[in-house]
Amino acid sequence: MSNILITCAGKRVSLIRSFKTELKLLFSDSKVFTSDCIPEKSAACRVSDGYFKLPKATESNYIEKLLQIALDNKIKLIIPTIDTELITVSQNIDLFKKHQIDIVVSDYKNIKTFINKRLTNCFFEKLNIKYAQEYDKNNYTLPLYIKPIDGSRSIDNYIVKKKSELTAYHFDNDKLLFFEYLDHDNFTEYTIDMYFDKNNDLKCFIPRERLEVRAGEVNKAVTKKAWFIEQIAPKFKNIEGLRGCISIQLFVNTKTEAIYGIEINPRFSGGFPLSYLAGANFPKWIIQEYLTNETEIPFCANWEENLMMLRYDDEILIHNYVEKMNKSINYDH
Repeated sequence: MSNILITCAGKRVSLIRSFKTELKLLFSDSKVFTSDCIPEKSAACRVSDGYFKLPKATESNYIEKLLQIALDNKIKLIIPTIDTELITVSQNIDLFKKHQIDIVVSDYKNIKTFINKRLTNCFFEKLNIKYAQEYDKNNYTLPLYIKPIDGSRSIDNYIVKKKSELTAYHFDNDKLLFFEYLDHDNFTEYTIDMYFDKNNDLKCFIPRERLEVRAGEVNKAVTKKAWFIEQIAPKFKNIEGLRGCISIQLFVNTKTEAIYGIEINPRFSGGFPLSYLAGANFPKWIIQEYLTNETEIPFCANWEENLMMLRYDDEILIHNYVEKMNKSINYDH
């Protein structure tokens, strides 16, 4: 059995379904399992082949529990999905390898860089990519953009256009950073899904123009073979320690064509289902590399351009649901 575990599954229904589809094509008897801290209330867990309750990734026993579940259920591949677990699992890659279990995650050094907005800007600088200027809190220019040094999902993000909008909370919270504001009236926003193989080589670079965002996650988007591909992709040709799906967010000035790096997420992005449906088959490549030991993944540039994704809310109904909190559950369909 070559089972896969996708952790912190939450609402990632499309991601789970894509892995189930691709896994069944190569390993008909294998399963895609999921985990969550409240799995019975996770839509993604309910569509997987089985689910497990795990503590939050910040808890001290997270790795111990994760490893035991993997060993008990013949899991050979683990896909982490949220920022809070990336540091922890990246520090334990070798521990899982000792048990013939691969975690598709970049090295700890890269994870530590990308979850820190200042270090990410240093990374952009090394690649000669512009980034939004950070202001001293005693010397700033309005309008400005405020965000946490290690935040995600647009939590504690603020656009400030008037001095009266600034409060003591903004100044006293050391985690909140002040940046120059890149106005959407002047910039087009893109997320690029990149795939890095085991050798840290770039194998796919697929930009998605972000048309509408909800709670930090793209709600409407369209794939674009943008002019900047030839300029930016070569900078990522080989980055030591990068593996699997890496998403980069860029702002491109509509008049000057200046490109600004905003952030890098070393995991599957929320909008990845659009890239997958456009032909960027990251789940298949991961399965080929880590479960069939495929040694060469060809570079993929033949994905569908101008494919638009319009998201909507859907329902997963659980009949005769009974609250089962604080219990480990393996729900097998």
